[in-house]
Amino acid sequence: MDVNAAVAAAAAIAGVLTGVIAMLAFRWSERDQNRPTRTSLHTDPVLPPGVDTVLSVLRSSAVVLDEADAVVKASSAAYALGLVRGGKLAVDPMLQMARDTRRDGEIRQVELDLPRRGTGRGEALAVSARVAPLGSRLVLLLVEDLTEARRIEAVRRDFVANVSHELKTPVGALSLLSEAVMDASEDPEAVERFAGRMQIEATRLTNLVQELIDLSRVQNDDPLEDAEPVRVDELVAEAVDRCRHQAGAKQITMAANVGASEGPEQAGGGRREDGNADLRIWGNRGQLAAALGNLVENAVNYSPARTRVGIAARRVTVHGGELIEIAVTDQGIGISDKDKERIFERFYRVDPARSRATGGTGLGLAIVKHVAASHSGEVTVWSAEGQGSTFTLRLPEAGTARDRAQQPPGLDDDVEGGFAAGTPHASPPDSAAYQTLSAPEVLP
Repeated sequence: MDVNAAVAAAAAIAGVLTGVIAMLAFRWSERDQNRPTRTSLHTDPVLPPGVDTVLSVLRSSAVVLDEADAVVKASSAAYALGLVRGGKLAVDPMLQMARDTRRDGEIRQVELDLPRRGTGRGEALAVSARVAPLGSRLVLLLVEDLTEARRIEAVRRDFVANVSHELKTPVGALSLLSEAVMDASEDPEAVERFAGRMQIEATRLTNLVQELIDLSRVQNDDPLEDAEPVRVDELVAEAVDRCRHQAGAKQITMAANVGASEGPEQAGGGRREDGNADLRIWGNRGQLAAALGNLVENAVNYSPARTRVGIAARRVTVHGGELIEIAVTDQGIGISDKDKERIFERFYRVDPARSRATGGTGLGLAIVKHVAASHSGEVTVWSAEGQGSTFTLRLPEAGTARDRAQQPPGLDDDVEGGFAAGTPHASPPDSAAYQTLSAPEVLP
């Protein structure tokens, strides 16, 4: 009996202890649920409904601050810009704006230049910051990166300034020359001399306007909309013909070699180099011809008299496909290392005096660069002062003769010569286009 009473008492005590422990656990759990935690303050549930979704699709860097200036929500772009560090807003001017907006509820906006994250030098980061209240306790900060927009604006301003200067020079010269013609109306020799100068300035103005149009076209148009297989030998022949007169006047020999080995000696000391019409580029024929023509024209203009300009083309195999490589080599004055970094800028001239003498506008290489980029290619330069220069265009190859040989019968007529059926195109150049051009006879 005593044993049963002891067991019953022990069970009663155990039950009481279990109840007490359960009550304490319940109270502790309830208190923990009511206590504010870091997680509850800095996670999405404290944001108004839908705000998190909106912030995730914004282009701007977004930061949400609570009443203690702690970061509740920040986009990945905000971290990338270095706006948020250690859970705090790291830019003091923005933090002060947020406090002012929290106090009076007014929307504020400011543009700032910030140092780039991790560096103490280099170009500053230009941003536009806008702060607005978000509900009763939160503040929303939106930051837009303006660095690229400012760079483009600076380029546009420089371009407009350069265009204005380049147009003003020949227009001013024409105005002065016209006054000189009027004053010398009774002197036929002076009128003829001034008229010749007017013609030169008018030609320079025409070339400048045309190159501005060409540059605008290659920058704004998609050349691959009207792309076609373009034969390299035709491009080379067109570039040679374009510069034949200037080369002859300076007794410069031009030679072309399109993907073939040297041929037999020709009369007159020249060497015939048989072209290979198998090389084709996929792109806009007009733009490709303009780019190669600019390179050859520059080679002639910057070469001394009685030198040689060479044009060579070949197929090169690279990772991912085959490229056509066209190199234009001269024996000119060469380009210094500091100038090589800028020669593809618009209106930049290595030798301004020589450019004025040759009528150069400073836009030719800029056009070449844009044409190469728009055709998924590139242009590079090798040069040494006093040794000449080599400009190389690398562009994707179109379908070659080997590819067309695998096409079903009946398709050859449609793509003969690499052109679509019914599309007008120039006839293939004769072999004389690839002979070295003999120097003109020197008159006594």
